[in-house]
Parts: sequence; C-alpha cells; structure tokens
Amino acid sequence: MSLHTIVLVKQVPDTSNISGDVMRPDGTVNRAKLPAIFNPEDKEALELALRLKDQHGGHITVLTMGPPNAANMLRECLYMGADRAILVSDRRFAAADTLATSYALYKAIQHIGEYDLIFGGRQAIDGDTAQVGPQTAEKLNIPQISYTLEIQDLDLKKRRITAKRAIKNGYEVLEAPLPVLLTVTKDAADPRPFDVKRLCTYKRAQSKFEVQALAEESHDLVWMEDLLEKLKAEELYIETWNIEDIDADVSMCGLAGSPTKVHKVENVVLSGSEFKEVPPTQEGMTEMIEELMQDHIFG
Repeated sequence: MSLHTIVLVKQVPDTSNISGDVMRPDGTVNRAKLPAIFNPEDKEALELALRLKDQHGGHITVLTMGPPNAANMLRECLYMGADRAILVSDRRFAAADTLATSYALYKAIQHIGEYDLIFGGRQAIDGDTAQVGPQTAEKLNIPQISYTLEIQDLDLKKRRITAKRAIKNGYEVLEAPLPVLLTVTKDAADPRPFDVKRLCTYKRAQSKFEVQALAEESHDLVWMEDLLEKLKAEELYIETWNIEDIDADVSMCGLAGSPTKVHKVENVVLSGSEFKEVPPTQEGMTEMIEELMQDHIFG
C-alpha cells in the first residue's frame, strides 16, 4: 500500500528578534514587526516524514493554517520533497488560540481524507504551548506519540509504528497502530537542503492569493482563471482553502473559538547588581579562572 503522510507546519515570527515594539497592549504579537520563518521543529518533522518516504515510498501532504504569505514556507516544503501543499487561510481564523487552531486543522485533515501518519513539531516558537498536535489527535480520535526523537520501525503490513520519545531524564519506546499523530522534538533530525531540481520546478508554484494579486495588477480576471487551471494541470498549485472549503463552524474558529485570553503582559528587564572588572592581563585572567574554579563554575 502507498504511505500517505500529512505534515503540519507553521510559519512563525522570528522570536530571536523580539523588541519592545513587537508586543501589542492586548498581549498579542505584532507579526508585521518580525521576519517570518519556518517553525524549526515543524521542519524537523518534515525531515522525519521525508526519511520514511525515502524508505517506503508514498506521498507527503504539507498543511498549514496561516496568512497568505505562508505560501513561501510551503514552497520550501516542496523544495525539500513534499508532494502536495495546502494553505488554509481566512481572515476569520485570525487570533486563534491552540483550541481554535487544532479545530481548523482537524477539519482540514478530514477534508483531505485518508492518511496513515501525521507529523508536526512539538511546539511553535511563537507560543511554546505544545498543545496543537495533541489537541488535533484528540479531535481526530487517533493515538499520538509526543516528543518523538526517532522512528525505529514502520511496518505497513501490520500497520504499526515504533518510535522513541523523550521523557524526563531519559526516553521510552512506544508502538502505536496507524493512523497515528507524532509530534517531533528539537534535534530529532537535521533537515535536508533544498533539492535543486525541485527548487527550479516549484519556485513557480503559487497559491490562489498570489494569483489574485497578479490578476489585480493586470486587471484581467479571465487570465487569472486560465493561470489557476494551468498551475493545477502542472501540479504547481498551492491549494488554498477557506472556512467554507473545510466545512468549519465559524463560531469555533479564530477569536470567536478561542477561550484563551492574555491576562497580563509584563516587560522584564534583566540587570546585574554586582560586577567585577577583570583587567586584560595574564594576572587578571589567572585570578578570574581561579575564582571560577573555587565557585565550581569551572573544574
């Protein structure tokens, strides 16, 4: 049988560049102030899925819920080896918490149809909740293996997977029936570079939003429909779904479906109360190292 894997990915703001003007008063992040990047653990999840594809063949679908510019990240997935890219995007998804996000992903996965495996990163760097994967598995009513470090075995005939997962002070090995959802932790896999041939092919892949933007510039809606059909025929279309496409309940999406609210936001400034100046001499360095060794910081 052909292995079908869905990989949940997310475009996130680069939180390594957080500054004072990034946080809004309501506790949400002003994403326009930060560059967007591929969530690191999601990229590692894609790599694990690609390794299984290398071994067993099959088909990989990447799925994201995000703004129109998330198409850039989906192209990266295609460059690496994904076969199909889906962008779930609608203004009514805005300000979704983990509950509303997992609901939208659940409805999108139902719309995709049959699958064997779902991979996703343990958590996104813009939230650090590690809730979306487990919540999605619960909604789908399938088993889950969180904090996955390694896939040890996949038996398609028996429809079982064996994976190593991280736990406090060690690891454990779990076996689960398919379909199953796995969240992947940091350093589980070193993502492969882009394939040059795939980059040359899929750099022309576009979402409906991107085609619409081109049509608005040319004022030619007929041309837009022709281009969409051409992209679909050449398998270069980044499928673009809204709330109606996945048959989602609007009241469970976005802000309306998000019971989590930010209670308080504080800016924390770290400052040192004591310091000692070390002269840039051999004696000064020797004295500093001796003090560090006495404090058991060195040695």
